[in-house]
Amino acid sequence: MKKMLKLVSAVAGLMIASNALANHEKVSINFPTASASGALYAVGAAITHLWDSKIDYVSASSQASAGGIDNLNQVAEGEAQVSIAISSNCYQALNGTDSFEGYAYPDLKVIAGLYFNPNQVVVTGKSGINTLEEVKGKHFAVASAGSSVYGECENHFVAAGLNFPDDLNAEYITFTDAADMLQNNTIDGAWIMSGVPASAVTQALSSGSKLIPIEDKILNTLKEKFPWYASYTIPAGTYPGQDKDVKTTAIKMVMFCRGDLDEQTVYDLTKTFWTNIKELGAAQSNLKGLEPKNAVKDIANLPLHSGAEKYYKEIGVL
Repeated sequence: MKKMLKLVSAVAGLMIASNALANHEKVSINFPTASASGALYAVGAAITHLWDSKIDYVSASSQASAGGIDNLNQVAEGEAQVSIAISSNCYQALNGTDSFEGYAYPDLKVIAGLYFNPNQVVVTGKSGINTLEEVKGKHFAVASAGSSVYGECENHFVAAGLNFPDDLNAEYITFTDAADMLQNNTIDGAWIMSGVPASAVTQALSSGSKLIPIEDKILNTLKEKFPWYASYTIPAGTYPGQDKDVKTTAIKMVMFCRGDLDEQTVYDLTKTFWTNIKELGAAQSNLKGLEPKNAVKDIANLPLHSGAEKYYKEIGVL
């Protein structure tokens, strides 16, 4: 009799949950990513396709954007509901610092910490550069002023003792343009921040360039001021001609959302993402091997959305 009562109770619970979902009002998810040629664009497309096909009341779509800072602004302004950015930019947006000074978005919430986005410093063979300090006076691509990558250059070169950007002959260009210029030996080096392997780095290293390490002393200096940095190793053989591990720094990519998305929606988005992570990983290498137990680690103490928190507690992560 007790077993029968438990079964009836479980079935009733499922029916209530099913009815609740069936009665949930339609939700549209606009998900900006990055440039259409980048890995983040494909990651966003895979996630939104999953949500759109698996959650009956959700209509989700992704589109190209100018990247993390633009994504955060779009979510803050209500033009988008969910997106991805590095945890440092999320922290700055939440607290109204750096690029977001005067434009804080205190209602930013996290769905999941995803994969690490490592800093990859590429230099030509003839440049003679082996450390960050030796970039001084060199012709170096630092990305667009105000961008996430520009901020990474500033943080790291200052930690290395350089006066940034004055100590560099700086070039303000995209990853793609930087890879072309490295290939043609028209610049000495470039800062590329992207999931591994990055096509721009592969292109550059196929033409005789190399990765240089970011030493522990620089990482330790960074961590004294910034809560989001972690150590990362690019394994030997990741790129053409890379016969040794390369130590560097990394920041975790974070999937975040508007705080006013209702709890049930974010719970379903989070649960659907993680219960289908193998499928996503097969489609997008940056999502391969992700585990929910790491979703709340290395995210600069950013606040979880209550719907995501509910899921992580349910599976024992919290």
